[in-house]
Amino acid sequence: MARQISGKKPKNLGYTVRTLLSYMGRHKYLLLAVAVLVTISATANLLGTYMIRPVVNGLAAGGIPALVKGVAVTACIYLAGALASLGYTQTMVKAAQKVLFDIRRDLFAHLQTLPLRFFDSRRHGDVMSYFTNDVDTIADALNNSFAMVIQSFIQVVGTLTMLFILNWRLTLVVAVCYAAMFAYIRYSARHSKEYYQKQQFHLGDLDGYIEEMVAGQKVVKVFSHEAENLRRFCEKNEALRKAGTGAQAYAATMIPAVVSISYINYAIVAALGGYMAMRGLTDVGSLASYLVFVRQAAMPINQFTQQSNFLLAALAGAERVFEAMDMQPEVDEGQVRLEKQADGWVWKRPDGACVPLLGDVRFEDVTFGYDKKHPILKNISLFAKPGQKIAFVGSTGAGKTTITNLINRFYDVQAGRVTYDGIDVKDIRKDDLRRSLGMVLQDTHLFTGTIADNIRFGRLDATQAEIEQAARIAGAASFIRRLPDGYDTLVTADGANLSQGQRQLLAIARAAVADPPVLILDEATSSIDTRTEALIEKGMDRLMEGRTVFVIAHRLSTVRNANAIMVLEHGQIVERGSHDELLAQKGEYYQLYHGMFELS
Repeated sequence: MARQISGKKPKNLGYTVRTLLSYMGRHKYLLLAVAVLVTISATANLLGTYMIRPVVNGLAAGGIPALVKGVAVTACIYLAGALASLGYTQTMVKAAQKVLFDIRRDLFAHLQTLPLRFFDSRRHGDVMSYFTNDVDTIADALNNSFAMVIQSFIQVVGTLTMLFILNWRLTLVVAVCYAAMFAYIRYSARHSKEYYQKQQFHLGDLDGYIEEMVAGQKVVKVFSHEAENLRRFCEKNEALRKAGTGAQAYAATMIPAVVSISYINYAIVAALGGYMAMRGLTDVGSLASYLVFVRQAAMPINQFTQQSNFLLAALAGAERVFEAMDMQPEVDEGQVRLEKQADGWVWKRPDGACVPLLGDVRFEDVTFGYDKKHPILKNISLFAKPGQKIAFVGSTGAGKTTITNLINRFYDVQAGRVTYDGIDVKDIRKDDLRRSLGMVLQDTHLFTGTIADNIRFGRLDATQAEIEQAARIAGAASFIRRLPDGYDTLVTADGANLSQGQRQLLAIARAAVADPPVLILDEATSSIDTRTEALIEKGMDRLMEGRTVFVIAHRLSTVRNANAIMVLEHGQIVERGSHDELLAQKGEYYQLYHGMFELS
């Protein structure tokens, strides 16, 4: 996700933790079972170590029978701990996967509610990074850290408790060393957090760049851009390396620091304990058990510091995910319902009566800009009566595609209004509005699946007969029949096994199967050769028959039979009329038609 990098801590760390805990709370019984089993495992480890005291003292007082009894009890304690460990690891796997399933599902569901502006302002790789890098860091933390943190906490508290029970005087020394350990961990974690936040950003940025370059390899090779791409890749890779080094550098010092402090602690306690044993201030069994506890005291802290990398990366990744999930979804205040019935499309009045949807589209003094300070369309007024074909021509950036984006409310106008059968499009439910608008884009996008599946995407309940009819209308039936498996031919890699023209024909068939009252063709035949275009002309006429059609075309030959042609320049309609009328005016359209200006 594109955002400014700073050296600050995550902005909403508390909120991120609370949100993550709320997801974990959905599976509280599984996680409670994990906590109970972890507690049993950690307690068994503590009790097993404590048993050194009675075993040593029992051997001195009661001989072999006492030793055997003590060893048997100790073995049972460790066996219970081992079984509990096996139980909590398996249960944690199930719980973690359920939590991750919920996060991925909610993230995907929310992203689909976001406005098109969100996706227009981000690279695909940045969005994919949410599901890969960021969710994976949460997965690592849940799988590796949740149970370990509980176990480490119990062992730290339990070890200190046992140390106080065995010898409170020596434990005062241990407590000072514990305080030193935690102080360093806190200092290191605070600085690591900053770099983990940067690391997640640069990782998403690098993934986005790789995705762009892989998808555009043909263009890269055509322009011999490999060296420049490698240079930019190295820059982004270097930024990631620095952030990753900073994060790991601080985190990597935690364990050596804790181990060093624990060695010093053990040496001091061993010397003082030996002196106390010689003076009769403690028994040998208690001292032996105490020294093992001291030796083990650093282990849970080391475990916790080992997990700190997972925890810090998970918090940085979770913050990005939850920030995306908190973004304002696309607003839909529409109340008017549009429905497709057996005899055509209708809209429902408040009294429940159904009124035929004719497809009358009007722009009334519309002003719009993707950036409000720089309007693209300026006071546009136009109308398309039911069944009319309206064409838009003009140079790049004139606002042709923007007009179609406003009809289906990919964006909302800043002034004026767009009406559909006299209803302001803002008052129509977005899902219904968009289902009633068939759209064929210049950039086709096919999904993994069969030919039939891709046509059916226009209307999911379409029958096989309707799919084949749509293919005939679009002129795609002939090439589909020649494919190895016909309509069951598998489409992969966005239709890489099909020609560009064939992909375009499938996109037209997909719009045809939806049977909408309004059709938008945005350069719909730009990728089809002249011969293919001629072959499907009759099919396109059948597709457009009885519908309101908006056409954006590079080839002026495709708009000659339009009822009205709008010539746009700099966001304004500079000419309008039929093909013959505009030629007679000998203005902008005349010059475009005769090739005096390149139409693009």
